[in-house]
Amino acid sequence: MNPIQAILFDYGMVLSAPPDPAAWQRMRQITGFDEEALHHGYWRFRHAYDRGELTGVAYWHEVAASAGSCFTGEQVARLIDADVDLWTQLNPPMLDWAQRLQRAGIRTGILSNIGDAMTEGLLRKFDWLSAFDHCTWSYALNLAKPELAIYYAAAEALATPPAQILFIDDKVENIEAAREAGMQAIQYRDHAGFEKEMETRGLDHLLLSSPTSP
Repeated sequence: MNPIQAILFDYGMVLSAPPDPAAWQRMRQITGFDEEALHHGYWRFRHAYDRGELTGVAYWHEVAASAGSCFTGEQVARLIDADVDLWTQLNPPMLDWAQRLQRAGIRTGILSNIGDAMTEGLLRKFDWLSAFDHCTWSYALNLAKPELAIYYAAAEALATPPAQILFIDDKVENIEAAREAGMQAIQYRDHAGFEKEMETRGLDHLLLSSPTSP
């Protein structure tokens, strides 16, 4: 197995915690939609938003139209803010590990399916994002996981061969694509299981506060 030279993180459900129920409820109140209508519209156009085919404003207008409704500019602005808040509850052990890797001089990156307005919101909210060597935001490339091209782009941006990158994502289809692109990859379900998988693969040295070569 090739030695790991860089760690590439998904953002949602890896560095972030599950969606914030309070933010979701705010979106229901702003839209006036019931649970089923909001869930349907939110996810129906999400991939196009993440892939840069829709801006944040256009995305929310599509969500409205899917339910035979329309939103004012003020509603759209409030929905964008609530959507950012939905995904900004953090996963402390994973973020702490990423920051320990950075202090130890190991290259780190983010590869996230995310739209323009969401990215802007995260960058305003979290100064720690600037510590990653590179963040690959899908909308900026008009690509999205699990398209192989986005993994190659992330590897090139990290100046690291795919075989020497460990990619971590919560979705199995994204993990499979990363492996097809030549990366090593672990599906993240919970932190205890992740650490156990790292130990099983002989990568537990990377979990230390000051990682060293094995």
